Amino acid sequence: MAADVPPAASRIAVVTGASSGIGAATARQLAAAGYRVVLTARREERIEALAEEINAAGHQAKAYPLDVTDRAAVEEFAGAFRTVGVLVNNAGGALGADTVAAGDPEDWRRMYETNVLGTLNVTQALLPALTASGDGTVVVLSSTAGHGTYEGGGGYVAAKHAEHVLAETLRLEIVGTPVRVIEVAPGMVKTEEFALTRFRGDEEKAGKVYAGVAEPLTADDVADTIAWAVTRPSHVNIDLLVVRPRAQASNTKVHREP
Repeated sequence: MAADVPPAASRIAVVTGASSGIGAATARQLAAAGYRVVLTARREERIEALAEEINAAGHQAKAYPLDVTDRAAVEEFAGAFRTVGVLVNNAGGALGADTVAAGDPEDWRRMYETNVLGTLNVTQALLPALTASGDGTVVVLSSTAGHGTYEGGGGYVAAKHAEHVLAETLRLEIVGTPVRVIEVAPGMVKTEEFALTRFRGDEEKAGKVYAGVAEPLTADDVADTIAWAVTRPSHVNIDLLVVRPRAQASNTKVHREP
């Protein structure tokens, strides 16, 4: 059974990509669990509004504009912390659904930089503070795309496989230190931006992703999963948690109503 409030030294939780979707929902849930949440994203106005909302609810949050692909900016950000209890690497996303033969190398590069190098940058920069807390947790939000393939997803699948390997390798390398590494891999999640961003604002294409699926996962479903894993007792590590809607059996097998 988890403690009601995290220990003082590990009470700061940093959430990347907190401006919307899973990141914003995770920030709300960790704040409600007793963490002082630091919200990072490129869109300053979004995270400022979320911080105001969380603080108005009687919890603690602070916004910090940050591009996780900017190494110098990430290192400057990390320098403000002596200890950090939780890091949720949520920043990422997909671009396009082209075949490998027709894929845009620029899309692949951007997906790799955000999903993989962004996670690497923030994790490396904050690992000393996570270790210094005496009870640190690194969360890597990957995807079922990191555990299987599907046509038209080569660039995103490759990035998420790399992110999965990053988490798995880090866990091996830091075993014996007071830091856990948790990977949460969601399947079909319907948020306000993910599919729209992937299809560059094309609402018809974005809508087809969820067509006929009555109940895809929501951002709150995934945030609840992350918060549960993070608030397990310190000696309990949830190495990998795959979460899908009931209608989705795999990346390519989805039940759709007519």
